[in-house]
Amino acid sequence: MSRFAKTRRVFYWEEPIYDETSPRLEVRQCPSTGVIVVTPHLPESATGQAGAILLRDLLEQLITEQGITDPIAWFYTPMALDCFPNAVVPSRIVYDCMDELSMFQGAPTSIQEREEQLLTIADLVFTGGVSLFEAKRTLHDNIHACPSGVDVDHFRQARALPKEFGEQAGLARPRLGYAGVIDERLDLALIEQVARERPEWQFVMIGPVVKIDPASLPLLPNIHWLGRKDYADLPKYFAGWDVAMMPFALNDATRFISPTKTPEYLCAGLPVISTPIRDVVRPYGDLGLVRIAETPAQFIEASEQALRSGMCLKWRERADEFLKSLSWDSVWTRMDRLIGQDLAMDGAVRPVVGNGSVARV
Repeated sequence: MSRFAKTRRVFYWEEPIYDETSPRLEVRQCPSTGVIVVTPHLPESATGQAGAILLRDLLEQLITEQGITDPIAWFYTPMALDCFPNAVVPSRIVYDCMDELSMFQGAPTSIQEREEQLLTIADLVFTGGVSLFEAKRTLHDNIHACPSGVDVDHFRQARALPKEFGEQAGLARPRLGYAGVIDERLDLALIEQVARERPEWQFVMIGPVVKIDPASLPLLPNIHWLGRKDYADLPKYFAGWDVAMMPFALNDATRFISPTKTPEYLCAGLPVISTPIRDVVRPYGDLGLVRIAETPAQFIEASEQALRSGMCLKWRERADEFLKSLSWDSVWTRMDRLIGQDLAMDGAVRPVVGNGSVARV
């Protein structure tokens, strides 16, 4: 979105915060990117359909006040259909399908129905990974796999930064690290067993705990739960790791994920070990850029190999060459080109968001 903001106004509509007695919008422009972040604030009682109606009114208010005409409506979740005003006719509708949200813990029961509606009216569909594209390719005639990119320069800093930073400073080595959301997608049993069998290894776990009980996290002297960290500080933590890991569980919630942390770890110059997530095995495992391990014994063996061999110059050169195609600039360039091609379709019939009818725009 920061790249789109260089040539267009971008309004990024966030999830609502339930902390007000009456609905209001908080609108602020990010000084470094130009993206205009819009945060709706609602009363605690405004849930379900009542909340959707308030959000719809607030969005319509924003569109009027900001003089927004012929917008490109970009959906990250089909549930946003409920709060999009019927009276607004976008010039194009983009569905950026980053995950199979219906398989996540606590997903709304209506999400599949909403996705069917969104796929019916969308002009252009992107998927956050190849496996997700393969699962949905027959559902739309203009769908494209666009795996998440990586801020190459940001994470490459880790290769030259000091090895000690923050709470992990002074921890014994080796250090195996993870950075990301800590939820039902992580294999906590795998982490615990590996940590028990290798008590001399330190496991640094960075990220917020969501949708699972914090009490379910394994508490061992060599597992360090550091919580959420600022994006700007991640390379500083990565610099102090010996191995980066992606200990994902193999369940419904991980069936179609394409972890953004894979290229981030590689940019940092770290050896990476992952459970056999499809979009990690293909292409990273097949190219020898990531070690794949499923069981605790395999995870330990892969870690020991990584600790012995490290990352040679030849490996880094291969990884860097592959990562060139995954920069956010390259991802944005492709998306922007596809949107431009669709916009060039003069006189196309475009649907009205919300009720499924069509209008010529």
